[in-house]
Amino acid sequence: MIPIIPLPGKVIFPRTNTPLNVVRQVGVLATKFSLSQDKMVLLLNQKNADLDELTSEDFYSVGTVAKIVDSFEPGDDTVRIAVETERRGIVKEILVDHDIFLADITIPSEDWNQSEDVNSLRKKAVKSFSECMQLKKKLRNEVLSVAKKEKDPGVLADYIANYAGFRGDKPQQILDEANPTKRLEMVVQFLEEDLEVVELDRRIEEEVEKSVKKTHREFYLNERMKAIQKELGRGEDGSNEFHEIEKQIQEAGMSEEALEKANKELKRLQQMQPMSAESGVIRTYLDWLVSLPWSNRTNKRISINRAEKILNTDHYGLEKPKDRILEYLAVMKLVKKIKGPILCLVGPPGVGKTSLGKSIANATGRNFVRMSLGGVRDEAEVRGHRRTYIGSLPGRIIHGLRDAKSKNPLFLLDEVDKMSSDFRGDPASALLEVLDPEQNDTFRDHYLDVDFDLSEVMFIMTANSKSSIPIPLLDRMEVIDLPGYTEFEKLKIAQQFLVPKQIKSNGLNAKLVNIDDTSVGSIINHYTKEAGVRGLERQISKCCRKIARQVAKNGKKHRNIKINADNISDFLGPHQFKQRQPEEQDEVGVATGMVYTQVGGDIVAIEATTMRGEGELTLTGQLGDVMKESAQTALAYIRSQSEKLELPIDFTFSQQDFHIHVPEGAVPKEGPSAGITIATAMVSAMTGQHVRKDVAMTGEITLRGRVLPIGGLKEKILAAHRNQIHHVIIPEENSKDLPEIPEDVRSKLEFHQVENMTQVLDLALRKE
Repeated sequence: MIPIIPLPGKVIFPRTNTPLNVVRQVGVLATKFSLSQDKMVLLLNQKNADLDELTSEDFYSVGTVAKIVDSFEPGDDTVRIAVETERRGIVKEILVDHDIFLADITIPSEDWNQSEDVNSLRKKAVKSFSECMQLKKKLRNEVLSVAKKEKDPGVLADYIANYAGFRGDKPQQILDEANPTKRLEMVVQFLEEDLEVVELDRRIEEEVEKSVKKTHREFYLNERMKAIQKELGRGEDGSNEFHEIEKQIQEAGMSEEALEKANKELKRLQQMQPMSAESGVIRTYLDWLVSLPWSNRTNKRISINRAEKILNTDHYGLEKPKDRILEYLAVMKLVKKIKGPILCLVGPPGVGKTSLGKSIANATGRNFVRMSLGGVRDEAEVRGHRRTYIGSLPGRIIHGLRDAKSKNPLFLLDEVDKMSSDFRGDPASALLEVLDPEQNDTFRDHYLDVDFDLSEVMFIMTANSKSSIPIPLLDRMEVIDLPGYTEFEKLKIAQQFLVPKQIKSNGLNAKLVNIDDTSVGSIINHYTKEAGVRGLERQISKCCRKIARQVAKNGKKHRNIKINADNISDFLGPHQFKQRQPEEQDEVGVATGMVYTQVGGDIVAIEATTMRGEGELTLTGQLGDVMKESAQTALAYIRSQSEKLELPIDFTFSQQDFHIHVPEGAVPKEGPSAGITIATAMVSAMTGQHVRKDVAMTGEITLRGRVLPIGGLKEKILAAHRNQIHHVIIPEENSKDLPEIPEDVRSKLEFHQVENMTQVLDLALRKE
């Protein structure tokens, strides 16, 4: 039995003298035991060099028998020894005694027969050893001289292996082989493998040195890597970045055209110098290609009930847009693939167009992207710049798709009516391709220069006015009008959304403040004049801020501060707007009309009077051309029908001047819908008949006295109801619009549908 000194990942061959520094306790104990006996040890390599806690299974089966010829203990629990290795030892069994590994070994026979083949093999080994050492620049003449004189193939193999510096498990393989001839053949094979590696490294060194004579160190390293990759058949550039880009290209799910373009650009990039400006341009282009959602889609789990619940929770009213969205979802649920609709929400500011887009995205399970078109005047904003320009980038459509990370997002194009054009192009024309379901499956951005499919994108536009949108662009949209909120709708929105939101935003809670419905109604009528609810929210916020100041100043002593119609002026000051009131009594020459403004409907008293003159017509109140023409048409109708209208016998048009005034002269007024109101006021002034104070009217008049339809009926009717008007006269052709008016409003009004001016006068004039 012979003690074992474990060697962590190291092989010492027979017939060598070498020093060893024994550090680990298991080796120190074995060394001391050997020194107390015959000084013989077995140098045995470990299978795992990093393992400290060893068992008998952790050793190789062949080691080297050595004799300790010198030893020294420095006093740090280690032993330094010099050993003289003698021969191989094959382990039969390993025992452990007092933390010392003891091996039962056999000494293998290493006999060999002299032959020409052995001599030839020996010469080849010496030659390969000499060439390898020369290339490695480690050749020593005395080492080579000893190798040439050695006749025993086994001893020669061990000698060469000791100096060749083989790596990995090659030294252990050589030690395991007991047959001298086979061992030398193994050494020759390992030498030839090393020669190939060393020769390859030498060629790489030469190529690198030739290409970097006039360059700095960084370029030298790049060229060296290039040469290595060239020898490996992986291209000339050694950067792993190319492999990463290639992997991203394959995984991006591009179209065939885009894939071909990306591979072509990648090949160009590999052939360029890394420091060139063009390589940066191509790299940015490839980054854009791989970052786009060519095949990524959001998971659309469509539930009509869930979508309806989300829309109703987020927005009060807006029934038409909600119905259209739910119809689209129903079709999308039944049809596997449907081209995205192009919806355009048109309405005054503050009615919830943009927020409705977010709710639709949430209800449809799509990612939301918003692109503001206000002030955009460059076509490149939509289609991008061509790559010939420095700093060129894709357009905002492609930007939005990259940010959305899906090819079927909801894309909100905000303020589409605010675009303009100049010498850089017309962005509205560029949107024609984007918004056409028959064309946008092959949308081509100037920067990408490949087709991208936009057919699955759900586009929603918002605008304040249709008149500013180009007709070809408007033709591609399904327009949904958001006419503005009624007073009742504003009250509900304030109760459900605005008041709780502002109480929370200002650090208050329901115990500290109570804003009742009467105060909200007062804010709507006397402190705001708008179709939306932005001003309403600002005024509610102003009330909350004043309460927050009181709470911050006095602490929470005052709980449940109530705001109502009686004390709202303490918070917001005097009334800013005064509601128009209907006439207190029947008047001559004064007719009540219904008008539509950008902030909703209203009523207006149109005044007419006659006086001696020369038949001139005077119009005041800052009337537009269309409204002036309506007054002239009304006068012409009255003159043509003077007998039927039973004007006074002494009434002569050529001897009378006519003056028509529409109050609030500082406010511009336009439109034909005041035609029958002007005519009624003029007939009243000419005949002296009183106009009923409880009647309001709207409608366009013709020379023959026909009453034509008008727009904005819902807002006008709501204004009449708000101002305690009980009878409204509307054109017969507007009967189709009555279902849009809330039922609670319709039930409190009496509608008179007329076709001609005679019917209007019969209803509006009080018979004496």
